[in-house]
Amino acid sequence: MSKSEAARLVASAKVRSGLSWARIADEIGAPVVWATAALLGNHPMPPEQARRACELLELDEAVAESLRSQPSRGTDPAVMSDPTIYRFVEALSVYGPALKELIHDEFGDGIMSAINFRVDFDRRPDPDGDRVVITFDGKFLDYRW
Repeated sequence: MSKSEAARLVASAKVRSGLSWARIADEIGAPVVWATAALLGNHPMPPEQARRACELLELDEAVAESLRSQPSRGTDPAVMSDPTIYRFVEALSVYGPALKELIHDEFGDGIMSAINFRVDFDRRPDPDGDRVVITFDGKFLDYRW
């Protein structure tokens, strides 16, 4: 079974079950953003987590096998046109150059790893409307000559 087919089955089963991504992540013992990305096909899951997720969502071994397999990471143009995802692209288009300069000022010549990386998601109440808080936490990798 393809990763995209497994992701479609996971998403449908999540709706049927009434479970939130946070609850599923908690049940499989993983951070919510990582677990959601893995269940949508963007990370390989360890066997026990794949088994537990499929058990929770009442999905079969074919889905668990797909969840354990190595993904092909890339950018799907259809996904990139989604308004929520496009706002991330827009935010990085506006603030990316400034963040790059700030990283160089603070750390020197290098980059933030997206492999040795964590991302956190939270909701913060605000009188003007709740705020979405996303934190990227990547290891600094200096360029070595």
